[in-house]
Amino acid sequence: MAVILNIETSAKRCSVALTKDGAIEFEMDDNDGMRHAEKLAPFVERCMQELKRKGDRLDAVAVSMGPGSYTGLRIGLSLAKGLAFSLDVPLIGLSTLQILTVKAMFRNMLWEGDEIVVPMVDARRMEVFTGAYDFALNEVVAEAPVILDENSFAELHSRRKVIFLGDGSEKFRPLYRGENAEWLGDVTPHARDMMALSEKYFRENRFIDLAYSTPNYLKEYQAIVPTNKIIGQK
Repeated sequence: MAVILNIETSAKRCSVALTKDGAIEFEMDDNDGMRHAEKLAPFVERCMQELKRKGDRLDAVAVSMGPGSYTGLRIGLSLAKGLAFSLDVPLIGLSTLQILTVKAMFRNMLWEGDEIVVPMVDARRMEVFTGAYDFALNEVVAEAPVILDENSFAELHSRRKVIFLGDGSEKFRPLYRGENAEWLGDVTPHARDMMALSEKYFRENRFIDLAYSTPNYLKEYQAIVPTNKIIGQK
C-alpha cells in the first residue's frame, strides 16, 4: 500500500489526511470558515513532519478537483502541484462528487449495494453541482450544474433506492416527487474520505498532469458586484 497525502479544499472545511495501508496515519482540519489560504500550508507541513518522524516516504499527493469553492479548489490544487513537483511524486486528482459518494457508501452497512447515490454541492439559489453514481462508481447521471425543480432526477424515480446528500441536497427535498429515497443531509467532504479512492487511483496509475491540470469547476466563475459598486450608486 502507498503513503498518500490527501488534500480537500472544495468546501468550507479545509482538511488534510496522511494515509497508509488503508489507515489514517495523521489528519488535521479547520471548519471555521474559508481560511484555506491561511491553514492549508501549515497543515501540510505538519503532515510532512509526522511522515519524517515515522521514517516513511510519501508516494503520492491526492487532491480534490471539484466541483466546489472556486478559491478553495485553486488553493488546494496549487499547493498539491507544488508539493508533488518538489518531492517528485505523482499527483492524483479526485472528483469531489465521487468523494461524497464514497463517504455515503460507508455511512450505512445495511444498504444492499444496488442503491444510487446523488451528491449535491450547493451552487447558490436553486442550483447545485451534482451527478449520480451506483456503488461501483459508474455514472448514472453525468456531473453537471443543475437548476433544481420538481422534474430533476425524474428518471430515477422508478428505479432503485436513491440516496441524496451534500450541502445542496436539503433544498431539493421539498421538490422531490419520488418515494424510494433517503436523505443524509448536509454531509461535507473531508480528506479522510479520499483514502479509498486515492489508493485505488494509485494502484491503477491514474495520475494527472502537474503542469496543465485545472480544477473541475463545472461552470465558469461569475463575479458578484456589490450593489454599492454599481455605477451611479454610492
